[in-house]
Amino acid sequence: MIWQVLEGLSRDSAKRLRFVPGIVYVDEGAACGQSPGDRARTLAEMKLILQTVGFPWHIVALEEVFSLPPSVLRYLAQEPSGTKGAYKAAVDSFLQQQHAPAEGEEQLSQPGSQDPQSPAGPPTAAQTEAQPPTAAQTEAQPPTAAQTETQPPTAAQTEAQPPTAAQTEAQPPTAAQTEALSRLFDSVKTLTAKEELLQTLRTHLILHVARTHGYSKVMTGDSCTRLAIKLMTSLALGRGAFLAWDTGFSDERHGDVVVVRPMREHTLKEVAFYNRLFAVPSVFTPAIDTKAPEKSSIHRLMEAFMLRLQAQFPSTVSTVYRTSEKLVKAPRHGSAGGPPGPRCLLCMCALDIDTADSATAFGAQTSHLSHMQPPTPPAEAPTTPCCSAGVGRAQGCCQGAEPCRREDPRAHVIEQLCYGCRVNMKDLPSLDPLPPYILTEAQFRSQRASVLQEMQEYLIDSDDEAQTGES
Repeated sequence: MIWQVLEGLSRDSAKRLRFVPGIVYVDEGAACGQSPGDRARTLAEMKLILQTVGFPWHIVALEEVFSLPPSVLRYLAQEPSGTKGAYKAAVDSFLQQQHAPAEGEEQLSQPGSQDPQSPAGPPTAAQTEAQPPTAAQTEAQPPTAAQTETQPPTAAQTEAQPPTAAQTEAQPPTAAQTEALSRLFDSVKTLTAKEELLQTLRTHLILHVARTHGYSKVMTGDSCTRLAIKLMTSLALGRGAFLAWDTGFSDERHGDVVVVRPMREHTLKEVAFYNRLFAVPSVFTPAIDTKAPEKSSIHRLMEAFMLRLQAQFPSTVSTVYRTSEKLVKAPRHGSAGGPPGPRCLLCMCALDIDTADSATAFGAQTSHLSHMQPPTPPAEAPTTPCCSAGVGRAQGCCQGAEPCRREDPRAHVIEQLCYGCRVNMKDLPSLDPLPPYILTEAQFRSQRASVLQEMQEYLIDSDDEAQTGES
């Protein structure tokens, strides 16, 4: 996908793109079991390719999720798109920048002049590429690669030269962060839950990078084949309510950062032929499911099923893909553009919540959580306020020496997850290995819900007020 963007930015292109993309590479070696030496060699190869492409690039390690702020899990409203005059001004600015090559060449010939490759203004978009070979790979080469961000186009940036002003590389992760990440994935029981957790953490990290640099768009290189496999996998994992967001062209669940999938019309076979014919450089790294048996996870099983069926019936992938195009983004209550309601703590989709008396699997789980009681402390244990520690406990939930009437901390986190994320969390015995930003946000939401529930007791409903006026 990066090579196609590079062609779209060339002067010979019939429809020249009006943005300059950047690339972000997520190093997942710690989660995939790579040694430090292998990770260093992979990073060296990636830097060589990124410098050859000439786009602004960012390298981040997956261990950085342990330093993310809790705000990454919050929905941020998208800024207004602007007026018609603002769009005209942006077009005029772009036309002026097209006449800048001559000036840029003059500046390059003068020693000590300003670097023309430096960004001309704040970034406006972000492009990312996913991994066609496997769902868990994160390589930044055009066929399989990583995530990318963009900045406003300048004449010098359209050349295939490495813009030094926009190259950022995070500090190497500490040994404590690497150990914490390894301990997190080792505590997960099944490979299916590991792949879902890896995808969730990767998404949070990309979202944080996009917001930090002010980007508003993220493009992923998900192909038609990958989206068809993902659709069937999401159905098996209980995420049928979010198929339109997980496989659609655009995903607005984050609000200010929109995820788009422009490569969804191409199959993996077409991508492979393109890379072969145009000699696109590639870097292959082991994924979390490398050399795993076919039935080791739902992702692997569904991938083998779809590819085997595609070999016998060539229209299988296209049929499944066309079905996903017909899905409509319609929340349970209200429209997609309405005010955001309760959202899942991990995937950030609207909660598919049923009432406790609903005759569904989700309603049965909700009823079970509502009846969960904390373990009874031993008689000799000293009585201490439970609000001082734990996840999901609101301040003021205890009255002196009385025992707490609230559920255990795990129940507070589970009740903030959608059905699919709840199923995956069953394979995580303890919440302690989770990154701190997830636990902090869970505690914040629980406290906020407790305060709102207490405030409801002092509010007057409109119906009661109307009855009082009639009387």
